[in-house]
Amino acid sequence: MKEKDTAPSQVTGLTATEQRSIETFYRAFNEQNPNLLDEALSTDWKDIPLAPAQGPGPEGLKPVIKGFIAAFPDVRISIQEIIGAPGRAGVRALITGTHQGEWFGIAPTGKAIHVPIHEFHHLENGRITHTWHLEDWFGMLHQVGAWPAHSTIPSEAVS
Repeated sequence: MKEKDTAPSQVTGLTATEQRSIETFYRAFNEQNPNLLDEALSTDWKDIPLAPAQGPGPEGLKPVIKGFIAAFPDVRISIQEIIGAPGRAGVRALITGTHQGEWFGIAPTGKAIHVPIHEFHHLENGRITHTWHLEDWFGMLHQVGAWPAHSTIPSEAVS
């Protein structure tokens, strides 16, 4: 079964404005335009957890997006599923790109990445107020060769 690359036309449980804010949030990466965050996020938006050295609110995420675009200039976040409830949304998506700049202190490798992400958003007045997120960064490290393919677990840890 092929994964969807875009969200359904209308997600049950979300208003059209809420859905548009969620889609715009990911477009900020895809269109390499961090200023799109101003259309999607509340001014006091909370990103949980913050990335290292990330500041608060939408302004704190903009440099992270710029750094990600520098490391993965062909970045694409494909929304695979949005599950909505009034004022809430869960998003399953996939980050793809080519490692062409430093990321996490790792020199460019030219390798493709495929990083699953799962995010939960709270929305008020049509804007995202909170985002809880989980990305498979260990998988990304493995894909670029910065994480061992096989590591052994010490026998004392297993017993």
